[in-house]
Amino acid sequence: MKYLNIQNTELKAKGAFETAREIEGQPDLWLKIFEKLASENDAITKFLDMTLSKVRKILLTGAGTSAYIGCSVEGAMQRNTGITTLSVPTTHLVSHPQDYFEYATPMLLVSFARSGNSPESVAAVKLADKHCKKCFHLIITCNEDGDLANYDQNNNVHVFLLPPDSNDKSLAMTGSYSGMLLSALLMSDYKNISNLGPTINTLSKYGKEILSEKLNQIQDIGQLPFKRAVFLGSGPQYGTAMESSLKLQELSDGAIVCKNDSYLGFRHGPKAVVDEETLVVYYFSNVESVLRYEIDLVNGMVEGKKPLRGVGISVKTIDSANIDELILLDTASKLVEIEEQYLPVVMVMLGQLIGFYKSLSLGLEPDSPSTTGAISRVVKGVNIY
Repeated sequence: MKYLNIQNTELKAKGAFETAREIEGQPDLWLKIFEKLASENDAITKFLDMTLSKVRKILLTGAGTSAYIGCSVEGAMQRNTGITTLSVPTTHLVSHPQDYFEYATPMLLVSFARSGNSPESVAAVKLADKHCKKCFHLIITCNEDGDLANYDQNNNVHVFLLPPDSNDKSLAMTGSYSGMLLSALLMSDYKNISNLGPTINTLSKYGKEILSEKLNQIQDIGQLPFKRAVFLGSGPQYGTAMESSLKLQELSDGAIVCKNDSYLGFRHGPKAVVDEETLVVYYFSNVESVLRYEIDLVNGMVEGKKPLRGVGISVKTIDSANIDELILLDTASKLVEIEEQYLPVVMVMLGQLIGFYKSLSLGLEPDSPSTTGAISRVVKGVNIY
């Protein structure tokens, strides 16, 4: 048996089995999540109808990778609910709760966590209850035994547990990230879930296309001799760029220094990091008004040092000679054109795969790439005061 076109025996020998299995399992996981959400939609609807009628502010929170989910969800959540929505990491909330919680403002705190055992996870929900007169909690997690999943159950708390195979065993979050991201996007549009089946099927087909038809191309990219990487994304894809940057740094044990930015923001100084040893990855929107800004930036890359390789991923043909490689997801078949906010669910696979193949090329073990123990699956050493 194989995962990512590598025999299981070889994957296990290289300490890469779990990461490969978890990356490849995502397209099927998304279908399971949709089915589970649809089956639990009555309870979700009851909770959100009650909650959203009372709150005036929504905070999306998590630590590290889990925090980036909020960056991709906040726009859709605010549009769909009509309630001011902000993405704030738990690592901010714990140290400066007074800057984000308002006692007189009823609030919904949406918490994302793979294990739910990170010290900041439970601390953030407790601080929200302490600093807000009325706070509701929507907890989206992968671990039914985690501290967060078992936070005091009352009428103000709803826990959505993802299917068990979302709870990645490897250090790097892959299926847990895209799974919690998809869950939050669907919940932001919970009254319309019954109509979103075609969107989820399209996401799954795009993911399987990456794994079947684009894998060799991405493997070659991951094995290029780059020492830096830049990931660019707009709107909901900004979170994708952030997560991809972290994923490559984690899986390369810090050997590859990464940066992320928006297309428009990149010109304001950060572009200086690009040199002949830099990989630049473009996450393209499918909204024409956004895409024109992105293509302008790509065309402007002729000014300054040329990167080692410029790689893009898109569901639309991109007309620019400055992209060395474009991973174009199938637009010929009769797939549903998905809304922009769903693109990060599938496109983050590019960053995951580049990180996976770079890790192997550096002689590291993707399942546990940290040779010094500097990073771990569940963060350690954090004291809550």
